[in-house]
Amino acid sequence: MQKKIALEEHFMAPGMEEYFALTAINISPTLFGKALESLRDFGERRLSAMDAIGVQTAILSLSGPGVQAEPVTATAIRKAKECNDFLAPIMADSGGRFGGLAHLPTQDPKAAADELERCIKELGYVGAMVNGQTNGAYLDDDRFSVLWERAEALEAPIYIHPYNPPDFPYMYHNHPELYGPVWSWTVETGNHALRLIFGRVFDRFPKAKLILGHMGETLPYQLWRLDSRWPISNRGELRLDLPPSAYFKRNIWVTTAGVCSNEPLRCAIDALGADRVMFSVDYPFERADEAGTWFEAAPLTDVERALVGHDNAAKLLGLDPS
Repeated sequence: MQKKIALEEHFMAPGMEEYFALTAINISPTLFGKALESLRDFGERRLSAMDAIGVQTAILSLSGPGVQAEPVTATAIRKAKECNDFLAPIMADSGGRFGGLAHLPTQDPKAAADELERCIKELGYVGAMVNGQTNGAYLDDDRFSVLWERAEALEAPIYIHPYNPPDFPYMYHNHPELYGPVWSWTVETGNHALRLIFGRVFDRFPKAKLILGHMGETLPYQLWRLDSRWPISNRGELRLDLPPSAYFKRNIWVTTAGVCSNEPLRCAIDALGADRVMFSVDYPFERADEAGTWFEAAPLTDVERALVGHDNAAKLLGLDPS
């Protein structure tokens, strides 16, 4: 069995349930909330699911939206710190089984940058996760330059995780099934990533590192068209240093979280490179056994399976490759 690192594995911290409840609009009422017990578990249930599929290390992140949905800046700063302080000893006591992505109060970009640095240097985190927009602000906004500058200096990747947009687009009117994990979260997160590219974030911070889940939110499928249509777009004076697709191959990594399918896996590898794709489950919202069984049988070479299953994540996150 291929040894694995899993990158989008969620947990729940005390006091964060009120934010998690905001996703009830996106989930069937008969199912919402059933994952909370698993989210709060760091013991036998989670570890046995990892062991069954060869996951040596699970990189844990708060189940969103977390403080990205908090309107009061001071509250967001306090609760993000509490969340990170909660997970830190769990990671430290796990014998290497758990790593973590820091939770950031993006309402205040300087505070978010400081919290990222604290988490990386003092608490043992390996990056950060941001759950979509924050009160209508996306990470391409100039105010977040301080965060990108700090993340680049720390060599810390930022994982953008789905959440709802700041308004309710009419295209989902009368179709609540599309609003959430079926489709709108993919659209919202993919658009967020494109804002970073066309907002020249990666021109200004060429060593910045971005992670997208769910096999890249369909974007690997669109790279040729992004390059083809960019020159005729209504771009005004906007210029990029590189073709849009080049940023995916320099600044962006994707995980298999929530997608157990051969076709998008091969597309992601063939479009981005075998060194840009990393295994994930999206636990507990996806079944670990299903993800593991699928990955072991996926149409990969032995080299690709080792890279995607373990080695890419170990290199990106600075983990012990053994």
